[in-house]
Amino acid sequence: MNTKNNTHEASFRDPSGYMFHDGTTLRRVINPIYFPQYNKLKESGFFKTLIKQGMLIPHTETSVADDKIVITPEHIPFITNPYEWSFEQFKHAALHTLKIQKYALSKGFILKDASAYNITFHKGKPVFIDTLSFDFYEEGTPWRAYKQFITHFFGPLVLAKYHGTEIFKMLQTHIDGIPVKLIASLLPGKTKLSATIHSNIHLLAKMESKHSEDYKAETKVTKLSKKAQSNILESLFDFIKKLELNESSEWGNYYDKTNYEAAAFEGKKKLIREWVTPLNPQRLIDVGGNDGTFARTVLDKVPDVIVTDIDSNAVDYNYKQLQDNNETNMLPFVCDVLQPAPGIGFNNTERNSLLERLKDYKPDITMALALIHHITLSGNVPFEKSAEFFAKFSETLIIEFPKREDSWAESLLVRKREFINHFDFYNETDFEAGYTQFFTIEKKEIVPGTKRVLYLMKRR
Repeated sequence: MNTKNNTHEASFRDPSGYMFHDGTTLRRVINPIYFPQYNKLKESGFFKTLIKQGMLIPHTETSVADDKIVITPEHIPFITNPYEWSFEQFKHAALHTLKIQKYALSKGFILKDASAYNITFHKGKPVFIDTLSFDFYEEGTPWRAYKQFITHFFGPLVLAKYHGTEIFKMLQTHIDGIPVKLIASLLPGKTKLSATIHSNIHLLAKMESKHSEDYKAETKVTKLSKKAQSNILESLFDFIKKLELNESSEWGNYYDKTNYEAAAFEGKKKLIREWVTPLNPQRLIDVGGNDGTFARTVLDKVPDVIVTDIDSNAVDYNYKQLQDNNETNMLPFVCDVLQPAPGIGFNNTERNSLLERLKDYKPDITMALALIHHITLSGNVPFEKSAEFFAKFSETLIIEFPKREDSWAESLLVRKREFINHFDFYNETDFEAGYTQFFTIEKKEIVPGTKRVLYLMKRR
């Protein structure tokens, strides 16, 4: 089989090997250049320990030959990227990377890559997915992925502390990490008083400027003992662990100030459970699902659930609940429906767009509750346009339509001021006309005690 023709688009950078598609299965080829490392990592029990601890994605050895070894990693239903994580998720991914480097160092190895893209979330936790990212440790050499860790993890986290989680979106345009000089320039002057920030960002930016014209690589690499390296890792770990976010949001406590009574709230949950259960879905996505409250009503019925929201605080709250409840079949992440993550990297194909990933994911059910009034009234998106968006990846759609009399819809309409008449089309009839271009309406019911209508639709 010519695996090169099916090579995964993100796989061209590493000489050690590459990923390829074998039908619907993703496998990894290991090139002879990496055989010594791979064999040592395998024979020493290094892989086994990390897999057992849930830190590295498990794999099976599929075939061994003189020219290549093929391994098959455990399937991950949906890959999220760093610019789609909440603060706690980003923090956990950073700590996870440091834990792996600390363990590698103790066993005579190093992480040669500290890219944030080597981590994703699976079964409720961060997991390292690049099996070929390890190399032999050479005595006295500093961690060669240190700067990458600063630009992919430490820098973005410190920036987010002062400027909010919107900073993470910079990783869409900086796939190789946010430049150290840019990070330093965006931080408040008082951060120079922090020993950890000063030495790992400000000093690093200074040194980078000093050696920026060293085209012949004549600057000598400083010797660094294993103990000194461990101390740096420990100080970064302790600092990141204590990092907190200084921002609040409009939607983070959405359900504390909801506009319907407890009975209506429970009625909506009951409706969703009654509609979802008989369909026996294997995969469900709740778009704009806030903290996962409604997705949790069917979590025991669906093996794989995704919950997205535009608000990072809501996603954070969901992620914390997930940890507390040990829920392994839910994946929360940050998503702005009005601006879904694009394809990025070389040829715009290294990291797939959100829509491409959702098409591959193929959810059996998509839920869009309390979302359409935001898309239509805040985003000025016509009904047929949002219907087209959902139809691209949804077989079955459960969508909630707040009528004009609904207090949240009223609030959004009032904000239109003199343009309010342009939104006369925001009504049940026009909503149904727009959506039936792509879907058929199977069920329609008013959420008890509210001015909201719940629809169950099937894609045409």
